[in-house]
Amino acid sequence: MTPAPRSVKRTLATIVLGFEVIVVALAALVIFGLGALPPLPALGGGAVLGLLMVAVLALLRYEWAYVAGWILQLIMVAAGFLNPAMFFVGGMFAAMWAYCMISGSRIDNQNTQFNSNNENNENNEKEKS
Repeated sequence: MTPAPRSVKRTLATIVLGFEVIVVALAALVIFGLGALPPLPALGGGAVLGLLMVAVLALLRYEWAYVAGWILQLIMVAAGFLNPAMFFVGGMFAAMWAYCMISGSRIDNQNTQFNSNNENNENNEKEKS
C-alpha cells in the first residue's frame, strides 16, 4: 500500500518557510551589524524567530500551523521597523506565502475532486462487469 500523497499546500508552505529561515538568519545579522538593536535582542530575536519557523515547518500537518505561519509573516513585515528593507523582504515572503496558500488549496481541492471522480468511475465499471 502506498502512502497518501502530501498536499501541495503543505509542500509549498515548507518551501517558503525553509527559505525564510535563511533570510531571518541573515536579517538578524544585518540588524545587529547596523546597530539597530543590541547584540542579544538582534541575534537572539532572530534565533527565536528562526526556531519558530522550523517548529511550524514540523507542525504543518495541523491546520493551526498555517495560522501560525501567517503570524510569522506579519512578524517578518514588522521587522521593517528595525530595518526598512525588511518591509520589502517581509512583504515579498508574505506575498509568496499568500500565493502558496491560495494556489496550494485550490490544487489540493482539484486533486481531491479528481480522485473522487476516478473512484466513482472505477466502482461503476466493477458493477457493470
